[in-house]
Amino acid sequence: MARRQKYAQGTYTIKHPQKYVGKGKPRYRSGWELTFMIFCDNNDKVLQWASEAIVIPYIHPITGKRKNYIPDFFIVYQDKTGKTKAEMIEIKPKAQSIIEEKRTNPKTAITVAINHAKWKYAQAYCKTQGIAFRVVTEDDLFYNGRSR
Repeated sequence: MARRQKYAQGTYTIKHPQKYVGKGKPRYRSGWELTFMIFCDNNDKVLQWASEAIVIPYIHPITGKRKNYIPDFFIVYQDKTGKTKAEMIEIKPKAQSIIEEKRTNPKTAITVAINHAKWKYAQAYCKTQGIAFRVVTEDDLFYNGRSR
């Protein structure tokens, strides 16, 4: 019997290839990443985007070993004032993003600690490149019509 996949995974078919600056076809590893790809591809304010295009070395907080972190997206967009901005984006569930979650579940605590180590290195890298770093959670992707 075949195992069911826990998350949506696949290759995204780009509708506006002139905007995609990544190498190869973008792969999504969750439905949330697919949602973000569709947003980037179809939003007129997104000028360029790439999936898993940048590699950032970091030190694993538990093993102390050097590892590589590959953020989910790089985007260049025009904000509501017309200014062009660049950001590196990581898509993560809120439970894997917030330090307070460490207190409730030991496995989640480890995941959060590792994520925060990656993000610390990503923020430092982004600062040297003059771009922003942002973690996008389900609250950002699916606000269900509520104003933010």
